[in-house]
Amino acid sequence: MLQQRGTELKSRKSILSYLRRNYILYLFLAPAVILTVIFKYVPMYGAIIAFKDFSPRRGILGSAWVGFEHFERFLSSPNFYDILMNTLKLSAYGLILGFPVPIVLALMLNLIRSAKLKKNIQLIVYAPNFISVVVVAGMLFVFLSPTGVVNALITTFTGKPVSFMSDPAYFRTVYILSGIWQTAGWSSIIYVATLAGVDPQLHDAATIDGASLLKRIRHIDLPALRPVMAVLFILAAGGIMSIGYEKAFLMQTALNTPTSEIIATYVYKVGLQAGDYAYSTAIGLFNSVINVILLVFVNTVVKRLNEGEGLY
Repeated sequence: MLQQRGTELKSRKSILSYLRRNYILYLFLAPAVILTVIFKYVPMYGAIIAFKDFSPRRGILGSAWVGFEHFERFLSSPNFYDILMNTLKLSAYGLILGFPVPIVLALMLNLIRSAKLKKNIQLIVYAPNFISVVVVAGMLFVFLSPTGVVNALITTFTGKPVSFMSDPAYFRTVYILSGIWQTAGWSSIIYVATLAGVDPQLHDAATIDGASLLKRIRHIDLPALRPVMAVLFILAAGGIMSIGYEKAFLMQTALNTPTSEIIATYVYKVGLQAGDYAYSTAIGLFNSVINVILLVFVNTVVKRLNEGEGLY
């Protein structure tokens, strides 16, 4: 017993000693921790209204409990399946088509030997990321309108324009391709940085041994990128339900609603426009729970396929 107490005292003294020596580092860390608590954890208290018949006049504590009534209402609503499938399809297709593009772009940039040319190309492919979503949506409506540049070319060959922004069949294609164009360059930065750490002597030795370009990419570059790819894929797949409402809402028209109405836009309309805060919070909470389940599932699968390396 005395020996155990002595061990505990030594452990406490070592911790206090460590904190005294490194307290400056914790002071630097404190603002980030405080901001995270204030803006991430404290607002979680408001999720209680998902289980209440919330009234702004009565407040969160004064509102009556209704249990899972709002969740049942959403799950039994006639448009639940369409909204859920629209969200899943938009995210899944975007992930499948968009995830490899930054990797391929980084591999191509890594092959450019001229530093000046490489910087100029990087500037061009990074630039779209700094364009506002509102501006991107406006550009899409201008370029893809029946009298826009794209339809002018299509009309020249086919004789009639295509209703890209009003036809539900084209919404996902336009949304995903414009998203890839806007984010692929910026997303490739971390891959470019990873490839910059690969020893050039490995490529030189492989070239001397007669390895082709594709073999060098397969056996040198891709193994170096694998850990980063695994983490980013898990994060992307874990947030598959977390599509921001801004772009989908800005691209939405009365005609393309069958494919453009997703959970995020539905929550915005029900919560902020219709004022049904409890119901919209319940939908948002449902969305978050699905995200957590997907994150855990994808991380488990990736760890098994990637020799135990995952997000956690």
